[in-house]
Amino acid sequence: MTRMIPFLTLVLLFGATADAQPQAPPPTAAPQQAASSPQQGARPIVIPTRLVIVPVTVKDSHGQLVGDLAKDEFRIFADGVEQKISGFSAEAVPLSAVVLLDNDLNERVASQVQKSLVTIAAGFGSSDEVALVTYDQFPETVSDFSFNNDALFTTLKRLELGSHNSQVIADPTTQGPIGAGPPPSTAGPIGSGPPPAASVRLHGTQRYKVTDALNDALFAAGDMLKARGRDRRKIIFLISDGTNGGSNEHSFDETLRSLLVDDISVYSISVTHSVPVGKALLQKGALELQKYAADTGGDTYYAGKQPELERLYSAVTEQARNEYTLTFSPEDITKGQDYHPIEVRVRRPDLNIETREGYYESAIAPGR
Repeated sequence: MTRMIPFLTLVLLFGATADAQPQAPPPTAAPQQAASSPQQGARPIVIPTRLVIVPVTVKDSHGQLVGDLAKDEFRIFADGVEQKISGFSAEAVPLSAVVLLDNDLNERVASQVQKSLVTIAAGFGSSDEVALVTYDQFPETVSDFSFNNDALFTTLKRLELGSHNSQVIADPTTQGPIGAGPPPSTAGPIGSGPPPAASVRLHGTQRYKVTDALNDALFAAGDMLKARGRDRRKIIFLISDGTNGGSNEHSFDETLRSLLVDDISVYSISVTHSVPVGKALLQKGALELQKYAADTGGDTYYAGKQPELERLYSAVTEQARNEYTLTFSPEDITKGQDYHPIEVRVRRPDLNIETREGYYESAIAPGR
């Protein structure tokens, strides 16, 4: 979400004075020597600047990107106090992306995703660097960051996703009577810590054990991205059914904080909903998958069939690449707290704004 921009550095140059010599130099030698001598001992004066970086997506009522807004059409509020916008850019930027694939989808969905995989490569250009990771109980890096789109295409073409069926998993610690009611929740309330380790999911009248560790997968993907260049937009491109088992080492709050501190946005494609293709999630907080996207300034799309997925892949990267970038130096914010909610508004009516929900003061502290 936020990062400290490189410090503004002012360098004051002090003239060096030649050492006194026993014999007098020629009349013109001293001025020439003083003018050409390298500076010795001059040190830069560093003035720390605390800036919050805010990527913003703006869409019209039809869900189309709006790219013609000017700086003076935006307003930013932190802790309810309007802030002065110090930096503005509407230029497209290259992406550093981790494509994160759920490797434990049900057979029908896994088949549709499998057929669409090679199309993911078409959403990235020669200036984008992409890594590929799959996850179920543990994340596994399939390929590290590369600018080679042909290699990404080949890797996606050869990748075989795993899946599960609806067979009952015999587990006396988790399984109740078949058809005895809804399954236990696969995730506790946001911020309440990980749910119980024994999680099951219902398919018809049968259950299977949920081992997907969504928090850990996102945390690992974020850890891969945090060292990428500051001149790039860092995103996690998540394709998942949103299930999140109880074996996570990282909580939702811990994972979300790590993403916000390192300016990483989550763009998720949920493969278990039937809504119009490309429709962004408007309500926030329904599920962890959507909440990660909403809180980091990303977006959530829905698709479950191959043609829908193929149309969405390029839409996701286009949106991520063409966000506005605003910066501000916080003033008159609430003292004594690390997290500060932010709000972005535009003066033009009937537009929808998507941006991250806040920033951490510790993430922009001088010297970080």
